[in-house]
Amino acid sequence: MSVGLRNLLFTAALAAVAAALGAWGGARYVVGARAPASLHETVHHKLDLSAEQERRIDALEGRFAVRRKALEADMRAANAELAAAIEASDGYSPQVQAAVDHFHHAMGALQKETIAHVFDMRAELTPAQAARFDAEVARTLTAEDK
Repeated sequence: MSVGLRNLLFTAALAAVAAALGAWGGARYVVGARAPASLHETVHHKLDLSAEQERRIDALEGRFAVRRKALEADMRAANAELAAAIEASDGYSPQVQAAVDHFHHAMGALQKETIAHVFDMRAELTPAQAARFDAEVARTLTAEDK
């Protein structure tokens, strides 16, 4: 393979990776900026929580915030690994694959813990509150941007 063709293929692969990461980052920003605020507003302003429910849910949110920061730090570290692997590689090397796998693992862990947190909050609600909460979660998960 000629040097020019190899460089062109490497540049195209790098651009594809950058585009994918940019799309993921943009989607994460939109979801992070909109969905949690909507769910947070529903929980704290539309469900008529008792003082005890507020206290327990606030405690859950505090613990989750700490865990979320740690998981997000792991995702940033995986991105840094991916950047370094791409810079050091001429193609889709085992190091690039390992960095991609690390990122997917970190992202999956965050998603799983977020869903567990949603269920932890739901467990603090009355059946009527839980029904309204579930409807908001479903709306958030299926909402399409216009």
